[in-house]
Amino acid sequence: MAAPEIDFSFRRYVAGRTGAAAARAREGAAYAYAGDAKVRARLDAIRPVTLAVEATLRRWQAVEKPLMLASAVKVSQAQFARVFALAARCAETLRVPVPAVYVSSAPAFVPDVGAHVLGTTDDPAIVLGGSAVDRLHDADLLATVLGRACGQIQNDHTRYLTALHFLRHADSLFVRWTAKPATLALQAWVRRADVTGDRAGLLCARDLDAALRAVAQLETDHPHPDASKRAQALRIFAETTYFRSMMAASEGAAPATAGITKEECDARVSDLFGVLG
Repeated sequence: MAAPEIDFSFRRYVAGRTGAAAARAREGAAYAYAGDAKVRARLDAIRPVTLAVEATLRRWQAVEKPLMLASAVKVSQAQFARVFALAARCAETLRVPVPAVYVSSAPAFVPDVGAHVLGTTDDPAIVLGGSAVDRLHDADLLATVLGRACGQIQNDHTRYLTALHFLRHADSLFVRWTAKPATLALQAWVRRADVTGDRAGLLCARDLDAALRAVAQLETDHPHPDASKRAQALRIFAETTYFRSMMAASEGAAPATAGITKEECDARVSDLFGVLG
């Protein structure tokens, strides 16, 4: 019997990867804030942004990732088992592969209770500061933070968040004329991306109070004028039929029928922020 033919076609490989990315994007689009997707679709047409992303990803692959891996601890069942279990739960909730999670003592991460998403679209990493693990004792609060990061990965935020991280912490990497316009464009986008991330965190925590506490905690560490609006945006999302149905399904109950549509939710959030449509 002839050996089965193996298709080494690069085209098929690319199609498979593209199909997986498209499926992941569809899952994310079910809850993502429409204003986030709208602006993200335009970022690749902004030359300073594309230059910043290209420079950062080269730096990440060649220098920053190896340095981080050398000084950080990868979360596993043996180390930081609680974090590992919650990351797996969040990934299952959002229907994404379980991402690599690291706990770092690097200065850029120590004071932050949030999770940083860094890397490439195909190879993302969630980085927690050691202080975040120490301070997030509440499982629902930690699930909110990890879920938020998983949602950012699902909605293809990784490369833009990586570029913005390095623009803030290592602007010497960039050609001077690209740094400011790239930073301004990405900061305008990230306000919208925060709304999407907050929704993912709520879906994973399954607890509105925990999600609101997470937003309040981030505001404590990094004062932000949008904090109160982000909290209100979460309350609006909690009224959607989509969120209520997801919660009912997680509890084995009948699907929810009462609630507002995602389109109405997005419209109310846009009105709330004023300029985030």
